[in-house]
Amino acid sequence: MTFLQAEGAVSAWSSFIPFIIVLVVFYFLLIRPQQQQQKKRQEMLASLKKGDKVVTVGGIHGEITEVHDDEVGLRIADKVEIRLSRSGVGRIKGKD
Repeated sequence: MTFLQAEGAVSAWSSFIPFIIVLVVFYFLLIRPQQQQQKKRQEMLASLKKGDKVVTVGGIHGEITEVHDDEVGLRIADKVEIRLSRSGVGRIKGKD
């Protein structure tokens, strides 16, 4: 291997360094926080129980009256109860 070939190989690798740096920054600023947020949401949805006061993603406030596999019963007023998909729960009140 001559000096020019070695210099060309080093130059080729050094041109990838900015690309690698951009990928690492992209991962830590966008991908990783989103994964953590999704994990936190999944834990919140899994912990839903009867009596929790929640707000749906549509902004409806209510209290959970029953919990099934993928559905919850939600009392939104006296004698008014709706069924809702678990994924429709936006947050649990008091646990912001």
